[in-house]
Amino acid sequence: MLVLNGRPVLRVASVGTAAPGPRIDNATLGRRMGLGPAWGQWAEAFIGTRFRHLAVDLESGEPRFSLADLGETAGRRALAAAGLEPSDVDVMVMGTAMPDMLMPTTVNVIADRLGIDQVPTYQLQSGCSGAVQALSLAASLLLSGGHRTALVLGGDVSAKLVDPDMDAAALPPAQLVNLLLFGDGAGALVLSADPSPGPALRAVFTRLVGLGREPGQTLDWYGASRRFDGPPVSEDYKAIEEAVPVLAAESAEEVLDGLEWKPGDLSYVLPPQLSGRMTARIRERMGLPEAREVSCVEETGNNGNALVFFQLERLLSRLASGDRAVGVAIESSKWIKSGFALEAV
Repeated sequence: MLVLNGRPVLRVASVGTAAPGPRIDNATLGRRMGLGPAWGQWAEAFIGTRFRHLAVDLESGEPRFSLADLGETAGRRALAAAGLEPSDVDVMVMGTAMPDMLMPTTVNVIADRLGIDQVPTYQLQSGCSGAVQALSLAASLLLSGGHRTALVLGGDVSAKLVDPDMDAAALPPAQLVNLLLFGDGAGALVLSADPSPGPALRAVFTRLVGLGREPGQTLDWYGASRRFDGPPVSEDYKAIEEAVPVLAAESAEEVLDGLEWKPGDLSYVLPPQLSGRMTARIRERMGLPEAREVSCVEETGNNGNALVFFQLERLLSRLASGDRAVGVAIESSKWIKSGFALEAV
C-alpha cells in the first residue's frame, strides 16, 4: 500500500464527470426492449437501479458518444475546476474495461483532443478497480519527483455491447439483468504534487487476489464486426454477491489499519457499487456505521470505471476541514481489491 505518511503530499485538486444524453428510466428501457409494463417496477424493487445514461440512441441504436467524447468532456471539466490549462498536465493515466478501439488507445485520443503532447500517457485495461489503479499509478509517478500534475481518467461505454433490436424477453435472466445494471460515463480528476486546494490523498492501493479463483465476470472483445456467437458479457452473480462484500470490508480495513485510523474517524465512505440493492449489502458488510455513504449508482447505473469519479464529485462538494473518507472498488473479473483515503486539511 502507498501510504503518504500522514502528510498532504498529493492533493485531489478537482474532479469532472460526463454522462451521455438524458437519463433513461426502467420503464423507458423496458418498453424499448419489448418487455412488459411491470418490468420497470420489478427492476427498481429487486435491482435497485432507477436510471442510467447510454451512449447510443435508444430508439435508433445509433452510437451518439464514444468513450473519447466523454473522457474529453470530463477532462476539460476537471482542468477548468482546478484552474489549469492542458499544458499544465505532466502525465495522463486512464483506466477502462471497454476502450473505443485497441489502437490508438483512448487515453491518447483524449490527449490529442485536449491539446496535450510531449508527456507520458498510460492506459490500464481493468474492470471496476481501474479508476483506483489509475490513481495509484499516477500517485506513484508524482511521488517519484518527475511530475507535478497528473490527469487521471476512467470510464466505460457498455452500450455498444447491446443490440437494441434484440428479443430481450427471450434472454436468460443473467443477460437480462445486465440491461438494468450498466450505464455509460467517464470521469477525470487532477492530482497535484503542488500546494493547492483539495483533499489530501493519504493512501491508495490495488491488489490482485484471484489466485486459483474462477472469474466472476468475463467480457469478450469482438469489435465493430459483432462476429460473436455467445453473450459478450457474462457474470457469476452468486460468486459476486458472496465475494464483493467480503473483499470490500477487507479493503476498507486495510486502508484504516495502514493509516492507524479508527472506524469512528471516518466522515464518509465510498463503497463499491454494482446496483442499488447490492450496494446496500456491501455497505452492511463493511460496517462503518458512523460514516456517511456516498453513492450514485441508483441514478447513473453501473458505469464501470466512471463510478469512482461520480462518487468523488459528490464527496468533494461535501467535505469540510478535518473530514476523512475511504473509498473502495472491487473488480470481479479476476478479483482485484483496491482502496484509497482522502482527508480535508
